[in-house]
Amino acid sequence: MNTQDLILEAINDLAAASTVSDVESIRVKYLGTKGRITSLLKELGKLPKSERPEAGKKLNETKEAISGKISEASERIGSIELEKKLGSERCDITLPGRRIPNGRRHPITSVLSEIIEIFSSMGFDVAEGPEIELEDYNFEKLNIPKHHPARDMQATFFINEGVVLRTHTSPVQIRTMLSSKPPVKIIAPGKVYRCDSDISHTPMFHQVEGLLVDRGVSFSDLKGTLMTFIHKFYGPETKTRFRPSYFPFTEPSAEVDIQCVTCSGKGCRACKGSGWTEILGSGMVHPQVLKNVNYNPEEFTGFAFGMGVERIARLKYNIDDLRLFYENDLRFLSQF
Repeated sequence: MNTQDLILEAINDLAAASTVSDVESIRVKYLGTKGRITSLLKELGKLPKSERPEAGKKLNETKEAISGKISEASERIGSIELEKKLGSERCDITLPGRRIPNGRRHPITSVLSEIIEIFSSMGFDVAEGPEIELEDYNFEKLNIPKHHPARDMQATFFINEGVVLRTHTSPVQIRTMLSSKPPVKIIAPGKVYRCDSDISHTPMFHQVEGLLVDRGVSFSDLKGTLMTFIHKFYGPETKTRFRPSYFPFTEPSAEVDIQCVTCSGKGCRACKGSGWTEILGSGMVHPQVLKNVNYNPEEFTGFAFGMGVERIARLKYNIDDLRLFYENDLRFLSQF
């Protein structure tokens, strides 16, 4: 076929096109993998060798010419379609805009703020420290020397030799005591890290630890402080119990339980049938810890406690999987 006739045929087809879809069909007809131009290019091998260069040149020129006409038609018809669409779709600018929903405080943030507010009302100052911590502050000065079995209880992220992601906020207590003389009365809220992840553990979570060191501090002061917090946070009718426990940095030590909020103490899956749920650990500061920060244990005593904010929040809102707090599901978060 004469290449000029092919170009004229394509021009006539484009003149009859009324939509962008029609133009696309014409492009496929002439330039597609099975199109007219492609078929002719495949036939070049059948020509005598001397005629192939000239025939190939003409076909390529024809291909470029048809491609240009198709682009022009597509742009022209596309503009016409857009004008029609804009003419039929009108926007009433007097209508009110779509309101973007207000953000809400994350439940962990809300619970953390409430805990801080309660202890601040009891005279505790807020202290902070680094999340990348020295092993000496994270373990040794807390009476957890190397090879101590208590280190196995804390699956630690190690940065390098002697440096870890802190496994609790207790190093803040050490730093505060090293830089201050008694009396000390602080809480240390912040993020902590452990190699653990399941329905009741996350690799990163929040803790609030408390410390009070002064002359004449007793276990009854600890118990009164924690009872005040629990009754303010969970309500004055909340039943509480203290159980003997073990922590290397306190002696004596106790874990604190509250009556299960799910079953009101009757026994259920959440509390494993006991009717009680543990919320925090506590105890009197170990004399060796006081010596490690150059406090005289014969002159000063103190108490310490620590709680996981996620666990406190889980009990407050009756949530069975801690991981929900970090999945960013707005359906879950918007409930709070």
